[in-house]
Amino acid sequence: MLHLGDELASAPGVSGRELQALTAAGMRCVGDVLLRVPRRYEDRRSGGAIAALVDGETACLRVHVYAAGWRFSYKRYFEVSAGGVGDPHGVRLLLRWFNMPYVAKLLAVGMNLSVYGRVRCYAGRLSMVNPDFEVLEDEDTGRRLAALALGDDAGGESAVGGVEGAGCGGEEAVFAGVHTGRIVPIYRGVQGVSVRAFRSLVYGLLAELPPDEPPPGFDVAPSYRFVSALRDLHFPAELEDARKARLRFALQECFASQFRVAWRRLRLRGKPGQVTAVGDGYVQELQGRLPFRMTGAQLRCLAEIRADMERPVPMNRLLQGDVGSGKTLVALCAMLLAVEAGKSAALLAPTQILAEQHYRNFCRLLEGSDVRLSLRTGDRCDDSGLVFDDPNEADSQPRLVVGTHALLYKRSRPRGLGLAVIDEQHKFGVEQRERFISCGENPDVLVMTATPIPRTLTLTLYGDLDVSVIDELPADRGEVVTALRHPDRMKRIVAFMRSELAAGRQVYIVSPLIEEGSGRLQSSATAELERWQGVFPEASVGLLHGRLSADEKEAVMGAFREGEVQILVATTVVEVGVDVPNATLMLINDADSFGLSQLHQLRGRIGRGSHKGYCILLSRAKPGEPGREKLEVLCRTLNGFEIAEADFRLRGPGDVLGTAQSGLGAVRFAEWLTDMRLIARANRDARAILEADPELRAPEHAALRALVADEGVQGAAC
Repeated sequence: MLHLGDELASAPGVSGRELQALTAAGMRCVGDVLLRVPRRYEDRRSGGAIAALVDGETACLRVHVYAAGWRFSYKRYFEVSAGGVGDPHGVRLLLRWFNMPYVAKLLAVGMNLSVYGRVRCYAGRLSMVNPDFEVLEDEDTGRRLAALALGDDAGGESAVGGVEGAGCGGEEAVFAGVHTGRIVPIYRGVQGVSVRAFRSLVYGLLAELPPDEPPPGFDVAPSYRFVSALRDLHFPAELEDARKARLRFALQECFASQFRVAWRRLRLRGKPGQVTAVGDGYVQELQGRLPFRMTGAQLRCLAEIRADMERPVPMNRLLQGDVGSGKTLVALCAMLLAVEAGKSAALLAPTQILAEQHYRNFCRLLEGSDVRLSLRTGDRCDDSGLVFDDPNEADSQPRLVVGTHALLYKRSRPRGLGLAVIDEQHKFGVEQRERFISCGENPDVLVMTATPIPRTLTLTLYGDLDVSVIDELPADRGEVVTALRHPDRMKRIVAFMRSELAAGRQVYIVSPLIEEGSGRLQSSATAELERWQGVFPEASVGLLHGRLSADEKEAVMGAFREGEVQILVATTVVEVGVDVPNATLMLINDADSFGLSQLHQLRGRIGRGSHKGYCILLSRAKPGEPGREKLEVLCRTLNGFEIAEADFRLRGPGDVLGTAQSGLGAVRFAEWLTDMRLIARANRDARAILEADPELRAPEHAALRALVADEGVQGAAC
């Protein structure tokens, strides 16, 4: 008997070459192989007669070999003439194998086969090329063929015939089909191991697994035995069985995620925190100077944040809102509450452009205030006109600090941190966020994202956070119109650009590449710069991309902000936080090469003033293509939350999440990420366990102790 934790080297039927390939793919034990989920299934159950076959259809048949031998036309191949079992004079089906010489050693006249492949009709004769097959023979013949198939002559195809031994756990007949005659799993390829060989390996490992093998981790569905679910997952009798098995594993995976979330929340609630809000004088002063009123959603979110900051428990809150909803202003108010309470507050931004923009805006909004402001980036340390020569020098006065990754390092780490604000938090890794938070003694934490997140993902990724949502846009924001256009219509687009420039407005032109090359056909920013300088010689055209130095970026952005540059050609470096209210037109080249949420972020750079904004998506994608579908979604709606749901549906969780930033790890059964019922059930079960046994002392919770070991288990649970 094998167990999930056994090394693959000890498993029967694994050749040295396959072991090396599987290890390179990250599969080192039996469990790694058995938890590799089929990406789809093919129904290869036998049925029908040869005479009823139709050209182009895919079929699985039981046939008898009446003749076999080598043939030659434009290349040498092995051919079998097969017919119905017990029907020597019936219609023949020609089975041909090219570049597979080992097949000649496995097949002989008189054998019965199960074959699966696509039927072709040439010159009135039916044939299959390189079909999948299995030998349907007695046990002795089967074992002889298995031994031959596992030799060097098998071309790396382990257990080619249907000869892997008894069915899984004895539930199927001896020599039942593995590759034909059933619903067959199709796996993602492993370099060096064919799909057929991998399927045989999975089948053989399942046969060796004891029926009472426990699942890896806490069992959430003991009534549906783990090994039975594995068999249904890989070799279901019906597709419905596979669906139920996936649901069982999805719940298991969902529970593990939600239990970690509940554990982090419990651990956080047990820490002593700081009271970081005792008055709102600075906030009232700021609101009195604003040329507009904060929206009701902004005020509601600020009240939620302040209530957290008034308690001696660490705040851990997510501030979520659509592009342009005013999250940064709410964050500034929270930072002012902390400064008034005698604490420092720091905002961590992902790019120097964004950090410097926040700093300038804060300086403008707090002009005349006695709040101390500091900027900390990789190559500059500014201090709103105050002397601050040595950032390593102790400073007892609370201050408001804005910075980039420089805040993570000794020279620029803020002291006495009471409130840590992380902007665009998904752009930082888990370790970076934790390092920033460690600047203070259990500070309050406010994380912000301008990328709306589907509700199920919010519960999954941020279930340990309280969530505030700004679901209202300022009343003075301009309308934004989005249009999808083919590049062939450029003449009309240029005419429209000319009218906007004549009205004193400014334009963004975004391209996916900095320079042309590497065989990629998308437009580049450098080529676009020359193009638009030629089209508008009377206008000033600037270039902005990630390879420019910090000073060069600031010079270009400063000129664009001041209106000295009318057309800014850029890459996605302008995606987040760039605020130029006079820019009303954005032209996005090869728009289908960008992600949907990224396009929504780019579009958020226009319509930031009172003027109407226009976003033109240039694409050659045809109707029905995936790239075209996401662009049509963007044209339909400005609602970031609807766009996030569509992005999740189109791309799936694997591309939307990003494991390094989320800390979620690999997701095998993604269906739970969109199932509120599963998430709610897992969350409820996790909380119930922790309420009854908060330190996980009970013996039956040993697997849960292991699950959260890297989260810092306290007390007896260590």
